[in-house]
Amino acid sequence: MGATTASGGRRLSVNALLDGAVFVYAGVAAIWLAWLVLSQSFEFGWFGILFFLAFWLLLAYLVLPRLHRILTTIYVPDYFIGRARTSDGLLGDPVNLALLGEEGAIHEAMRGAGWTRADDVDAASSWRIILSTITRRSYDEAPVSPLFLFGRMQDFAYQQEVEGNPAKRHHVRFWRTPEGWLLPGGRRVDWLAAGTFDRAVGFSLFTLQITHKIDADTDVERDHIVRTVLDSGVPASVDVIRDFSTGYHSRNGGGDTITTDGDLPVLALGSAVAAADASAGASATRPASRGAPGEPAEHPETAKRTAFEPLTRLADRDAERAALARVHRRPAATSLGALLIVVRVLLGVIWLIGLYVQWPTVVRELDLVAEGVTEGEVSAFVLWTVIVGGAVVLLAELVFAWLVFRGSNWARITVMFVAILSTLVSAVDYFGGDAEITIRTTLLTLAVDILVLLALSSRSARAYARRGRAEP
Repeated sequence: MGATTASGGRRLSVNALLDGAVFVYAGVAAIWLAWLVLSQSFEFGWFGILFFLAFWLLLAYLVLPRLHRILTTIYVPDYFIGRARTSDGLLGDPVNLALLGEEGAIHEAMRGAGWTRADDVDAASSWRIILSTITRRSYDEAPVSPLFLFGRMQDFAYQQEVEGNPAKRHHVRFWRTPEGWLLPGGRRVDWLAAGTFDRAVGFSLFTLQITHKIDADTDVERDHIVRTVLDSGVPASVDVIRDFSTGYHSRNGGGDTITTDGDLPVLALGSAVAAADASAGASATRPASRGAPGEPAEHPETAKRTAFEPLTRLADRDAERAALARVHRRPAATSLGALLIVVRVLLGVIWLIGLYVQWPTVVRELDLVAEGVTEGEVSAFVLWTVIVGGAVVLLAELVFAWLVFRGSNWARITVMFVAILSTLVSAVDYFGGDAEITIRTTLLTLAVDILVLLALSSRSARAYARRGRAEP
């Protein structure tokens, strides 16, 4: 993450460069880990199926998402183009609805129109939606996957389940627009939304993850959302911006085909209805007032703001305060990183116990007995030196696990640095032909190190560790 200069530009910090380098390194290391796991799947007969399953999990949920995040950072625009983005950086669903009004008016309208607010994504809701899909039991509040607009996840989402089938549902995500931001063409709106219809559960074309597949005609879902609100009887009016974007055929982040005619309905709710009607009448009788060429327009709403704003500049608004609050909540990636460090400690304890039990064999194999010194003296000294030293290191790792869990940035960086050194040593030995990496040797330890890097270098873990700092 970079700092912001007084002139409004962005300059990179040392932490930003370090995090970026680790982010890329972890992606490359994950590819290597996936290959090692795949190679192991051919060596255990039918048990190799389990390794192949592990390979798919690594590929779909770690390797491909990280590669997409690296590449899309380079080539996907970070400004508003009428598309949301997935957590992997891929272009997601089309933004096909705009709204005027306060947040409370949206909640009232959606509830009145028969929509149910979706639960936030967490471990409990994720497990519940898996069970509901397998058992085909209704879950009206099932969470929707995160999509990003203006650099942040949707503020909330609503849905309608179809016939008690969790695989099929109408759903729409909402984002509050930044203060002073205007649509292309100069119109102000308070909210943007992306509505699509889930028709089935399948595999993502781009990441191979299990996900919902959407219906291609997103205009049908857009019109369904508007119609249900207008028919509910709540104060509402709609004005359509014709040909807001060019009609197009494309794919969303899951690889599903999407089509749209490019129209953008602007739905006014609550107290915004009267203002929207008055504005529509005024615009029909007189042209908008603009300044001379080269000068800013007279109306303050024409002073455009960028679509992406640092959260620290937007903290005076309720939505941005909520976004900052999410940053201060411990993300799953941070908890997972701390847990993996504990797993690393447990593997170390198992290794020390195995070393103690097999020590006589180790002494003979390494020829540790020196001339003139009894085997017992050498083995006792070396054994307890290794055990005590290893115990100290493992205790230190537990302390770092706790610090990482609490959100310490320096502890996170230290753990990542140690994991990088460990994986580099393993890579040098492996590619130099000096050591094999298998399930019987160091594959588990290497996998934990790489998973730690993937978790702690993620955007959410980085933001949590650097919370409170003035950076975009």
